[in-house]
Amino acid sequence: MRFQYYDNLRIFNLAAEQNSFSAAAAALNMTKGAVSYQIKTLEAELGFALFYRHPNGISLTAKGKELLATVHSAFMEVERKISQLSDVDMRTLTIGVTSYFASRCLSPILMKFMVSYPDIQLRLQTMIDLNKLDGQGVDLAIRWGCGDWRDMSIEPLIPCPAFPTGNRFAYDLVQNIGIKKALSQLTLLRDRDDSDAWSHWHKIAKLDFIPSDSEMLIIPDPNVRVQAVIDGQGIALNDALIQDELDNERLFRLSDKALDNYGYFLAFQPGAYSNPDVEAFATWLKSELHLGVH
Repeated sequence: MRFQYYDNLRIFNLAAEQNSFSAAAAALNMTKGAVSYQIKTLEAELGFALFYRHPNGISLTAKGKELLATVHSAFMEVERKISQLSDVDMRTLTIGVTSYFASRCLSPILMKFMVSYPDIQLRLQTMIDLNKLDGQGVDLAIRWGCGDWRDMSIEPLIPCPAFPTGNRFAYDLVQNIGIKKALSQLTLLRDRDDSDAWSHWHKIAKLDFIPSDSEMLIIPDPNVRVQAVIDGQGIALNDALIQDELDNERLFRLSDKALDNYGYFLAFQPGAYSNPDVEAFATWLKSELHLGVH
């Protein structure tokens, strides 16, 4: 079978990242009905469903999650190659960031930067793997964790303690039998196979951490990981950027213990600040987030 619906894959990628047909329609200057139709066409061509349709929204099916990981990676690779082959404006500033942080934290304030620095063309490159910056084509990255990365230079951006979250079922389970017993019955979601976040949290909570592969599920994309928790695929360490989900009770905080030293950091190669545009953006962003300036 020769696949011909690559334009529909782009619509699917955006709808999955935004977790909304309406948001994807707005971004693509299409109607919600048109987006829905293109997704249905793609599903018919593929022979399997990509989304569950709910009265209050959509969520990815298991196959939809698998396809999203591949499609997202492929689109990023294409964007990187185009950037390498094109004559890039010397005033273009490329920021590597997850779509999760971009949509929940950066999006509301970026227009301020554009107004303040009209000569700098800002380009957000959504990335899932921010562990290595070499060859990624970014001037500056925004990375979540505890800041113990030795292969790059870092600066604190915004503290954002991480705490266990789950859906209503996980919350009720914790309330009924306690967090210690509940953890043995729930799958722990993490962003990569070498992540120490759950181990660090268990230490803070004074609980033994003896996980098995069957009790861990790796979901690198934070947006997909949030949706997986909502869908009951497991529990995950999340931060205050999921406040909307907490407020509408799609997610619940499972413990008052948190990784207080975790947050978001600016990550960059040594010498990055020799580019005045990099320093300008870093200074502006830290000022906007009320954490001082470089």
